[in-house]
Amino acid sequence: MKLLKRHWPTLLGAALGALGGCLYWYFAGCADGTCPITSSPLNSTLWGAVMGGLLLSMFDPKPARKE
Repeated sequence: MKLLKRHWPTLLGAALGALGGCLYWYFAGCADGTCPITSSPLNSTLWGAVMGGLLLSMFDPKPARKE
């Protein structure tokens, strides 16, 4: 549970990115299969999850420093 509380922005970004990647593949994906990312729903979903997780990981709360 601590992991979820600490990294919720990253996990939320990965989930939203995966949804966005899947939707992008469905609506605007490459039809002829020559595009490496958007030709497959799996590739597009994974790429979106990674990008969304990286984007929202900037907002992860940092632990307090012990001085």
